[in-house]
Amino acid sequence: MKIKNRYLLLLFIPLLAFSTHKYYLSLTQIKFKEETKSIQIIINVFMDDIEVALNTDYDINLQLTTKKELKDNDVYFQQYLKNKLQFKVNSLEREFSYIGKEYDNDLVYFYLEIENIAKVTSIEVTNTLLLSHFPRQENLIKSEVGNNNKSVLLSKDKYKEKLTYE
Repeated sequence: MKIKNRYLLLLFIPLLAFSTHKYYLSLTQIKFKEETKSIQIIINVFMDDIEVALNTDYDINLQLTTKKELKDNDVYFQQYLKNKLQFKVNSLEREFSYIGKEYDNDLVYFYLEIENIAKVTSIEVTNTLLLSHFPRQENLIKSEVGNNNKSVLLSKDKYKEKLTYE
């Protein structure tokens, strides 16, 4: 009996070595473009994570990057982002425009823009992307306004931050 248990243990230990630790992280890059008077935003999320969130929230079956992918999926992406992301520029609530998305391997890149911004002294970001589906989700915010670069890591416990630029 002891020999049988040892064999099982020897079989089981290597399997643990191949189990992957899943990271739940998104990246939001914010850049103020003075020449176009706009804030450009690029968000990267893992494709399988955003698919789980939208399929659950909207009772759909996106099937991203397959032949069965929903043709109108941008409607769901735009709605989800509008519900989960808010921006205040210079303490004023500002709506973003959804420009589109792009797939790259296991990532989805979303492109957003806030127009008619003459100057930026502060950006307040509220980012609850994927937080209701993945408790360990973290959302990294990186910003560039002129020569000022700021970063903050948001999570379930801290999902809002005001970044100031002098």
